[in-house]
Amino acid sequence: MIRVLLVDDQSLVRQAFALMLSVEDDIALVGQCGNGEEAVAAAGQCDVVLMDIEMPVQNGIEATRHIRATHPHVEVIVLTTFDRDDYLFEALEAGAAGFLLKNAEPEKLLESIRTVSSGGALLAPEVTRRVIAGAVEGRRAAPTTSAGLQRLTSRERDVLALMAAGLSNAEIAGRLVVGEATIKTHVSSCLAKLDVRDRVQAVIHAFEHGVVAPSDPVDPH
Repeated sequence: MIRVLLVDDQSLVRQAFALMLSVEDDIALVGQCGNGEEAVAAAGQCDVVLMDIEMPVQNGIEATRHIRATHPHVEVIVLTTFDRDDYLFEALEAGAAGFLLKNAEPEKLLESIRTVSSGGALLAPEVTRRVIAGAVEGRRAAPTTSAGLQRLTSRERDVLALMAAGLSNAEIAGRLVVGEATIKTHVSSCLAKLDVRDRVQAVIHAFEHGVVAPSDPVDPH
C-alpha cells in the first residue's frame, strides 16, 4: 500500500485529489496539510507527498528540503500551475522527485504516485525544458567542468538528452529502437557516472552544464 500525504492550502484542491485517490486499492491517503510546516511534521507517516509550492507559514520548497533531509525514503511530487517556474526548479533542487500539472488527468496523477514510490522520477514533458532550462540560464558551465559527463558514452548522452525532453524509458526505447531493459541500464549508468540520485537531478545537471539546451531537437541524431 502506497501511503500518500496531500499538501495544499486550498481545501477544494485537497478534496478533489482526496476523492481521486480514495477509489484506488493500492493507494491510501494518510493525511492532508494546509502548509509546509504541517507537512514536515506529518511526513514520517507516508511514502509519497503531493506538495503545493505557494503556501502560508512554510512554502513547498522549504518543506521539501526538510522532508528529504529528515525522511530520505519519502518522495515528493510537486503540484504546480507553473505561475513561478523558478519556485519549481528550486523545489527540484531541494530533492523533489518530479512535478505534475494540477490539471493533469487522474490517470497521470496515479501513475506518478506509483512511479516515484517505486524509485522512479517524474518529468512532465510539457514543461520540462521550459522550467529547467529557464531556471539555469546564465549559470551554465562548460561540459568539461563535469567529470561525470566526460565519462558518459555517446549512447548514454543520447539517453540523457531524451530524458531532458521528458521521455519515459519506454518512449526512449522506441526512439532509439532498443529494448526498455537496455534503456534502464543506460539510465542507471548515467545516474552513477553523474553521481546523482535520480533522473530529475541528471536532467538538471545536463542543463546546468550545457549538454542540452531549450532549442535542441528532441531526437539527438
